[in-house]
Parts: sequence; C-alpha cells; structure tokens
Amino acid sequence: MFSTVTTGMVCGIRSFLVQAEVDTAAGFPCFQMVGYLGSEVKEAKERVGVALKNAGIKLPPMHITVNLAPADLRKEGNAYDLPIAVGIMKSLGILKEESTEGMLVIGELGLSGEVKKVKGILPIVRKAKEEGIAYCLVPKENEKEAAVIHGIRVIGVSHIAQVLQCLRKEEGKERQERKWRTSEENRPEAAENSFDFREDFSDLNGQAVLRRAAEVAAAGFHHLLLIGPPGAGKTMTAKRIPTILPPLTEEESMEVSTIYSVAGMLSEELPLITKRPFLSPHHTISPQALAGGGRFPKPGVISLAHRGVLFLDELPEFSKTAIDILRQPLEEKQIHIARSSGTFMYPADCMFVGAMNPCPCGNYPDLNKCGCTPYEVQRYLGHISGPVLDRVDICVEAPKVSFHELTGTTVQNESSARIRERVIRARIIQEKRYREIGHKFNSELTVGEIRHFCILEGKEKAFMEKIFEKMDLSARAYHRILKVARTIADLEGEEKIGKTHLSEAVFYRNAEQKYFRK
Repeated sequence: MFSTVTTGMVCGIRSFLVQAEVDTAAGFPCFQMVGYLGSEVKEAKERVGVALKNAGIKLPPMHITVNLAPADLRKEGNAYDLPIAVGIMKSLGILKEESTEGMLVIGELGLSGEVKKVKGILPIVRKAKEEGIAYCLVPKENEKEAAVIHGIRVIGVSHIAQVLQCLRKEEGKERQERKWRTSEENRPEAAENSFDFREDFSDLNGQAVLRRAAEVAAAGFHHLLLIGPPGAGKTMTAKRIPTILPPLTEEESMEVSTIYSVAGMLSEELPLITKRPFLSPHHTISPQALAGGGRFPKPGVISLAHRGVLFLDELPEFSKTAIDILRQPLEEKQIHIARSSGTFMYPADCMFVGAMNPCPCGNYPDLNKCGCTPYEVQRYLGHISGPVLDRVDICVEAPKVSFHELTGTTVQNESSARIRERVIRARIIQEKRYREIGHKFNSELTVGEIRHFCILEGKEKAFMEKIFEKMDLSARAYHRILKVARTIADLEGEEKIGKTHLSEAVFYRNAEQKYFRK
C-alpha cells in the first residue's frame, strides 16, 4: 500500500517542502530508503523501526520502501523520522489516508518513541503556510517557534503515542474538535520593551566625537572603526550602539529569527528575536566560524548579526584571513558558500563596528610612552588591509579621557533615548526617499544612485575635488564620504548636502589617514 506525508527541509535559509513517500508490499523483508540522503537520514530507518516497536507497533515482515522527493535536493539532518513513521503507519492501515491531509509533519524520533526538537522549524512552517498547508505537527519543544507564523494551526507532540491520538479518526470525527492551537492563540508575545538595556550612552563621560560618530553610523547603518589607547571608551561606545538603533520591524524580526532557527539557537523561552542582535566574538574565532559553512553548512557569526551589530574588539588580534573575510559581506550584505552538496546563501546585512589600539602596547603615537618599534607598529596595523578600510565608512580616533571629563558631573550626559529619537527621524527620511528603489539606508546606495541622491553644487563640488586630491582617496572612499555626508544632512533635516556636512564626513576619515595611509 502506498502513502505520502508532507514534510520540509532547509537549504541555507531557503526552505522546501518534501514528500515522504512510503510503499509496503509483500516480498523479501527489508527497509530501503532513497532520495539523495545524507548519513543522518539513512540512519532514520533504525530509529523509526525501534521507536514504532517501543510504541507498541510491530512492523510486519514486508518490503518497505521510503522515498524523499524531490530526489535532486540533498536531504540532511534528523527531521524526517516522524514523517517516515507516520507514512509507514498510514501504509500499514494503522492510520487513515486522510488523517494527514493538508498537514505538514516534522520531527526526530528517539528509540523510546519520544519526539525530539529539530532545527529550522520557523522557515519550514512559513513555507508550508505559503503553500496553503493548514496544519503542522511538530515536536513539543518547537511548538512556540512554529506558532510565530500567522494563519496556520500548530500542535506540539512529545511522543509517538500522542501522534496516534491526534491523527486517529476515533479521537474526533472533525479536525476542528481536536485540540489544535492556532498560531494567533499560541503566538509568543514580543518583548514589552524593545529598549530594555542595561547600557546607556549617559554612562559615557566625555568622548563627544565617539558619541557623534556612533549616532551618524546608527542613522545611516554605516560601518564604524574606533582607534585609541586602552580605556578610552571604545568598547563602551560599541556596546551602547544597539540602544540607539530603531526596534526591529516585524519583517526584520522574522528574518533574524529564521537565521537563528536554522542555526538551532531558538528556544521555547525565545521563539522570536525581538531585539537587534549584538555579536562580539573572541579574537581567536576561526574564519569558518565567522563566515559560516562547515561540512554541514550553517550560518556564521556575521549572519547571526544580521540586522544588528557585529563588534570585533581588538581588531588586529584577529587573524588576517578572518578580517579579510569581511570584504564581501560588508559590500554585498550576504555570504555565498559553495559545497559539493550545493550552494548556500546566508544574509549578512549587519553594521560592522571595530575597535583597536594603534599599536601592540596601545600608546602610539606618544613616543614617550610607546615602546614599540616602527616595524612592530606597521606589522600590527597591517592586519587591516586597504580593501577592508575602504569598506568602513567612519574611522575616528578615541583620545584618552581626562580626569575632569571622567569625574565631571556639571553637565548631564545625553541619554540613548534622546539620541535614538534623532536616529529614528533620520531613518524615516531615508525610507521615504528610497521607497521606490527598495533601500532603507544611505549606506546601501550604489554608485549610480549616489549621483542621483548625493548631488553636490559648485562650492561643495570644488571642496570635494581638493579633498580627493589631498587625501589621495580611492573611488570607493570618495563615495562613502558622500553617503556619510548624506546621513549627516538627514540628521540635521537638510535636503541638500552642504559644506559643513562634507567637512564632518571628511573628518571621519582623518584617523585612517593618520594611521594607515602615511
């Protein structure tokens, strides 16, 4: 007897529906599985057979064939156990053929019959809803994650006995009588306060330049590099950038949650990401962990920081290979990974923030304190290549904080909430301006779009011509100055880019000229 059960799979962050086709027939007893299977999927026949036995369902001595279609997509992971088991029960007549009509089934089985959590539930359920599937049978631990998707009914099961109870006709003549939960009924509440941070810019004394640079970077989603001696406030500034970013939109929240679902980093307590990610990996991280990949590809740290902040503290301490991996993601906002099993694409639209000392001891260029040789300084700074620097929009120096600035209490430091208000206003201006071309930030402008949206008049154009020659700018660096100037003008509520906006944007390249382009 032939039966089929709908399930799903993830390739990169894209999801596909898969048909688990099962046929049982008289003949030599065996259990065969086909359909371009990975090793974990091939092992499913042992798990399914023992799980059914321990649930009181003994497989008869028959020829059982399982096909996971389409056969041109490689199947990896452990999510096919439950649909295969349900397909076998349907094929043997234990369950009715119509019991899984319009339903997606997914989950791993333990030998005791326990249904275990799997990765990638969120994008698979989302795909099922797009394809018109009305019901989803998922592991209990994935129930809240699946319920994030509007307009689809979800039920979580923890044992194969519960699966039988839910699907057998005797337990309810109509599906509406079963204890299905709609996604709206079980949808987790978003965080009550998306801005509930322990850090605040009011904690940062002095460093007016760092504050302003962080505000401009947040407003236009520009990449930022901070250079200065130890203890100058670079890390404090970086950790407070998420507090001035606008909250995630529903679409952005779903994008980020999808990546974390594929990585297996969502839980029952956190089935939906509602705050912008802030990732700060240790400098010993491998290039593969940073970019993603592996034998079984999964998102790296850059992708996990999507729509948020990727902070690399002590940037030159990272391997040169790891730093150079940033070139493509910072420019293209995505990462492509090619393997023999296929090509995978992961989003990587994050705001890069780097912090570094100017030399190994941190005191350069103060020669009275710095004991590093010129070669050591050059070698240290050489970890950051020119192409990476060209992709950083804002590069500022963090001077040492004076005692008066550190202890002064006469002036109240501006809070993150006040700065965030200005950032949100600038973001709204950008969204309205680029609505027809699909951009959200000034940092996303292409060369052709810069010519249209960053027009310079006579005096401004003459000023930039002098700057271009004096600073020996590359074409990419010139265009990034214009994009930063556009953001500064938006923060000021100005339609046209003025000389003051250009001057400030040029100032944000001075530290690069001082340390890297001598």
